[in-house]
Amino acid sequence: MKEIRVGIIGFGSMGKTHSYVLENLKFFYNPLGFLPRVVAVTTAHAETARKAAEFLGCDAAADEDELIARPDVDVVDICTPNIYHYETLKKAIAAKKHIYCEKPLCVAPEQADEVAELAERAGIRAQVVFHNRFFPAIQRAKQLVGEGRLGRILSFRCCYRHSSATDPAKNAGWKQNRDICGGGVLFDLGSHALDLVYYLCGEYRSVVGRGQIAFPVRRGMDGGEWQTNADEAFYIIAELASGAVGTVEASKIAVGTNDDLVLEVFGEEGAIKFDLMEPNWLYFYDGRREGGDLGGERGYTRIECVGRTPAPGGVFPSVKAPIGWLRGHIGSYYAFLSAVAEGRECSPSFREAAHIQRVMAEAYRSAGM
Repeated sequence: MKEIRVGIIGFGSMGKTHSYVLENLKFFYNPLGFLPRVVAVTTAHAETARKAAEFLGCDAAADEDELIARPDVDVVDICTPNIYHYETLKKAIAAKKHIYCEKPLCVAPEQADEVAELAERAGIRAQVVFHNRFFPAIQRAKQLVGEGRLGRILSFRCCYRHSSATDPAKNAGWKQNRDICGGGVLFDLGSHALDLVYYLCGEYRSVVGRGQIAFPVRRGMDGGEWQTNADEAFYIIAELASGAVGTVEASKIAVGTNDDLVLEVFGEEGAIKFDLMEPNWLYFYDGRREGGDLGGERGYTRIECVGRTPAPGGVFPSVKAPIGWLRGHIGSYYAFLSAVAEGRECSPSFREAAHIQRVMAEAYRSAGM
């Protein structure tokens, strides 16, 4: 069995998530077809790198240069803050390593276009972590759209809301600091929402955006008073290349929300709805079914997607077991490593991520941010 050796750069929440996935892929896909193994990890500080290495049972690299240069690293997994991606990506591409990179790919569209071009020239497999594509319900939605069951797409709405920034007395995280994140909630949650619309409905033609900072002064990362420098909510009106028009919203100031990602797509002949807080179900409205005085056979069908994934998936814990947040990451990493093992193109590619980067840049430009 082909062994794929991974080096992880950064071991915050996403580094832990990715390492969990790598450790457990063999349970979810059987036969897996390859053997992933974390061989090295590095962080910004030697002590945290040492602790991460002990936890994972691998080597601690002194820095990213040492990790990327290791001959036993086949894949570089980038889990660092956004502003550092660009330089790390160029190093990994130059070393001809395959790359799995957290979103957004970079902080500027020119950077994203450059690394996408470099990755293609290098002939490496390179994927960005838009993991929400890989929930069974979203995969079923893609199938329905591809089969033409919705007909021509007319409109859409995608909202991704958290309540993590509703308390100005709570210390801000790095994803709220534009100096580290490169943007605000649009980069963090909005990139996922934009990608889902893109994945199901096609490329963007134009966007108009409006950002919102509800708390201009809040507690900063160090606990002191801090001037908020990044959008806490962002609202977009978008037109797609197909002519469909809709809205994309991202917010961290939505009281009462947790990880609320809601997607709706409306076509001439049908519609779909998905809610990440109820990820087991996809709702599908078939407009071609017979109506009548009492409704006939029309109405939304709740499709039980649950844990159903194509072979060799669906073996653990059970296709009937409730789906969880980690399942999107599991499907995403499996898709990437399968492409590495088989030497084929992967998706969402850096080129696709660059398209989302351009959309976000235009949304910020139109909002004057």
